[in-house]
Amino acid sequence: MAIRVVRLGSPREADEGLRIGTVRRPPRAVRKEDYGKRDFFDVWLPELAPSAPLVSYALSEPFTLGRWAAYEKRYRSEMSKPAAQRLIQMLAALSQQTNFSVGCYCENQNYCHRAILKDILADAGAVIV
Repeated sequence: MAIRVVRLGSPREADEGLRIGTVRRPPRAVRKEDYGKRDFFDVWLPELAPSAPLVSYALSEPFTLGRWAAYEKRYRSEMSKPAAQRLIQMLAALSQQTNFSVGCYCENQNYCHRAILKDILADAGAVIV
């Protein structure tokens, strides 16, 4: 059993399980009942997405190594809050029992919060594919 980290909207893998969207906003121009059918997500969990100000920072200009380091520090700070920590611990525990995936829309995983979230989940004891 394990967590898979995916790009939302990409085709699902075999045995991927429930897909959880860790994004600030649901997909535009897609009806709620079609989120899962169109491979976005089955459950929306915006509490693990970067805050609106952090998303604005990320989108304001291209990442450099310095900007990425600042973004990562801010996102990790947000994920260290008690509510986020409870969700992270729950997902880490669930990864011991079942397959599921978490994801974001970003094309480049190297400059996406899902890469950081993957590390945070692994540090919490999650099984990651």
